[in-house]
Amino acid sequence: MTCSPVLVTGLGLLTAHGRGPERLLAAVLAGEPAFSEVRRFDPGRSRVRAAATLADAGDLTAELVAVVADACDDAGLAHRRAECQLFFATGTGTTVVRSGGQSNGPAELAAAVARRSGLSGVARVYTSACVAGSTALAEAASMIARGRCERAVVAGGFLVDADHQALFDAGRALADDGAVRPFSKDRRGMLLGDGIVAVVLESAAGTRGRGDRVRSRLAGWARAGDAYHVCQPDPGGAGLASAIRAGLARAGVTPAELAYVNANGTGTMLADAAESSALRTGLGAVAGSVAVSSTKSVHGHALEASGLLEFAVTALALDAGQLPVNAGFRAADPQCPVQVVREPSPMVGRYALSCNLAFGGANTALVLGAV
Repeated sequence: MTCSPVLVTGLGLLTAHGRGPERLLAAVLAGEPAFSEVRRFDPGRSRVRAAATLADAGDLTAELVAVVADACDDAGLAHRRAECQLFFATGTGTTVVRSGGQSNGPAELAAAVARRSGLSGVARVYTSACVAGSTALAEAASMIARGRCERAVVAGGFLVDADHQALFDAGRALADDGAVRPFSKDRRGMLLGDGIVAVVLESAAGTRGRGDRVRSRLAGWARAGDAYHVCQPDPGGAGLASAIRAGLARAGVTPAELAYVNANGTGTMLADAAESSALRTGLGAVAGSVAVSSTKSVHGHALEASGLLEFAVTALALDAGQLPVNAGFRAADPQCPVQVVREPSPMVGRYALSCNLAFGGANTALVLGAV
C-alpha cells in the first residue's frame, strides 16, 4: 500500500563545506572532499589526524538553532514555527552548557533547541547511532502520513570532537591515508565530519497557500533490524535488504525506477561489502545498473546526523538532476559489485534511495521522489 504524500519543503545545513546547501551540493556533484588535518582540538597521539570540519563552527546548540531557522525560512514558515514539533537526533553523550555548570543529555539539548527556535516542543528524541537521523525522518513522515500532524521539523547535529576522534582512531576505524574511498578495493576506513541539519516535512494540505515551496517528496521509508552483531554488519545485508524492499513497496516504486542510491558507504571493508550484498538482494536484477555513491566520501561521517545529512544531499541532487560523485574511488572490488559514480553525470529518473546502517544491526531506507 502506498502512503499519503509527505513533502520536503525546507532544508538548513552546516558541513565542513560551509553553511547552506550551495557549496555542499557543488562539492558532492564534483566529488571534492573537505578532509584536512584537525585544528579544532589537539589530536594528541592519534594515528589519524584528519576530519572534515568547519573552521568557524560555533556552539552546537546555537548552530542547531541557526539551521532550524534556515529550514523554516526555506519552507516559508518563518512566522509559523510554533506550529511545528521537533523530531531530534543526537548522540547519547551530548553536553549542553547551562548557567552554573554543565548538564548532559540529549533531551535537554532538544528542549533547548525547540525553545530557542520557537517550535511548539519536542515530539521525540532519537539516539540510535548512525540511523538516528533517518529514523527521526521516518517516524515524522509516518505521523504526517497518518494525519497525526501537519508539519514537523526534523533536526540533528554532530561536530567533530576530540573524544569521538580518539574513540574511532583507537578502534582502527579511521582511514590513515586521509581519504574515504567507499566501495574501492583499497579503501582504508572512514573519517568523521561536521554535520548539522534541519529538514521540514509537511503534508500536501499544509503547503496550501504558500506558493511553490516543495523541494522533493519523502515517498517511502522503512526500518529493519538483523541483530547480527553489536558492531559488525550482517555479511549478507539481510536487514538492510528488507528495509529497502519495504521502503520501495511503501512508495509504490520498483527497483527499476530508481535513478540513484546514496549508500551508507563508510569506506570500511566489512560494511561496504555487506551493503553491496544488501543492494543486490534488495534491488534484484537491476542492482548492478543503478548509480551508487556515498557522499560520506565528501562530507565525512556525521554519526547520528548522518541519515539527515545524506537525505538532504540526496534531495538536493535529485532536484538538480545530477549524480553525487563517489570521491576517492580507485579500483573495483569484487566484493562490491555496484555501479559506482566516478565522475559528474546527469541523474536520469525521478526516484532516489538513501540507506543507513548502525551498530546493533539497525537499518533504514528512505525513498525520495522528484516533484
